[in-house]
Amino acid sequence: MNSNKPKVIKDFEKLDKTIQEQIKLVYPEGFSEHLVYYTNKEGNRVTALPFETDEKYYLVRMTIIQAKALIEDDDDYDTDGNLKDDAKEKYEDKYSDVDYLADQIPDGDEPDVEDD
Repeated sequence: MNSNKPKVIKDFEKLDKTIQEQIKLVYPEGFSEHLVYYTNKEGNRVTALPFETDEKYYLVRMTIIQAKALIEDDDDYDTDGNLKDDAKEKYEDKYSDVDYLADQIPDGDEPDVEDD
């Protein structure tokens, strides 16, 4: 994370639809396994889903229960909690020119291999 970027802490429902769709591309197998913990300004430990754009670093507030419910209630995800192929293709086409997504979208076709 680039510490110079402003942090935005918001609920998923309050995010712009564009950001919601981009988050789905980055987390095609659901959100609950990717939550991180942080301490809010009241000193409480809170869970959130991290998401980074060129301009901002988002912490999308949600509990594990909320994360699972969002996926269950979303027609873009199948009953196993995976982003449906047609939704994935639609969003990939829509956001193909968004550079910051290229580094975040998991590529299911090939294993991740690092060059030394």
